[in-house]
Amino acid sequence: MKISMTTPALLFPAISLFMLAFTNRFLSLGGRIRALHDQYKSDGGESVRKQIENLRRRVHMIRRMQGLGVLSMLTCILSMVCLFEDWYMAGQVSFGLSLAFLMTSLFISFLEIRISVHALDILLEDMERE
Repeated sequence: MKISMTTPALLFPAISLFMLAFTNRFLSLGGRIRALHDQYKSDGGESVRKQIENLRRRVHMIRRMQGLGVLSMLTCILSMVCLFEDWYMAGQVSFGLSLAFLMTSLFISFLEIRISVHALDILLEDMERE
């Protein structure tokens, strides 16, 4: 099966939207970490410590998601260049790699969402105790 240059081009909007979503997550986490830092300095309770551990894991996951998203974009571009030069096998392999990077990034995103839900559970448990 041969793919044309338009096939990898279809991924560009999707990858761009995912990268935007990942960046928004990162920015909101940054704000939350700054707020928790102030809270930790004043009170430093167990709930805050658990949230900090949770946020550290999530920040590292988002960094991996963004890195894989960038690799997906780069291999997608490489695929288009290869297809433009009529190097079909290299173009197909590059496109396959681009899809693999994107799928891995989305899987990590799924795991990060699960951790985010766990963070909300920590807050709910804290409120229930009071």
